[in-house]
Amino acid sequence: MSDTATLAPEAVQTIKSGKSYLRPIDRDGLLAFAEKGRNNPNSRGTNKVHTVMEGQYRSLSTVGKHTPVVVDEPLHLFGEDTAPAPGEIVLSGLGGCLAVGITAVATWKQVKLTRLEVLMEGDIGNPAAWGAGGALTKTAPEMGFQAIRVKVIVEGDAPREVLDEIVQHANFYSPVANSMRNPIPFEISMAE
Repeated sequence: MSDTATLAPEAVQTIKSGKSYLRPIDRDGLLAFAEKGRNNPNSRGTNKVHTVMEGQYRSLSTVGKHTPVVVDEPLHLFGEDTAPAPGEIVLSGLGGCLAVGITAVATWKQVKLTRLEVLMEGDIGNPAAWGAGGALTKTAPEMGFQAIRVKVIVEGDAPREVLDEIVQHANFYSPVANSMRNPIPFEISMAE
């Protein structure tokens, strides 16, 4: 009996090809999910997060049963620098969403990936000091991200042109990227 007989199929393929692939997603499940979207293009889900302030600028955001996401501000913005800043968390969400999309599109196109990294920079404006007596602004667009730059490192069993098509396709359909690119209805009110 060979040494590879007890290994998972992905591990056997890695041994035979000499390549180490990223852990795959369920392609059949992805195709079924896509079919549901085609059959009901107006379906929507709802993400829910509960944020509790601990003090200074440190807060905990709970999402479902997961470990809370800690958010803070750096020392120069009067935080304790114990965790990423809110804008960095937003960029983390963007990076995660793009990585999910690239993985999904690659799986759909049957391209196996060996490496995927998303590098992001965002220029953010806060001259109004969160509205606490800083620069007076007349329009909301003067606040927040003014520019976001994303670079993707992706390698796999496809030529660079195909990998670029995968990245661009995933970017076009990214829910988080589109939330950042497009105005969305936003409301805030006191809880009952």
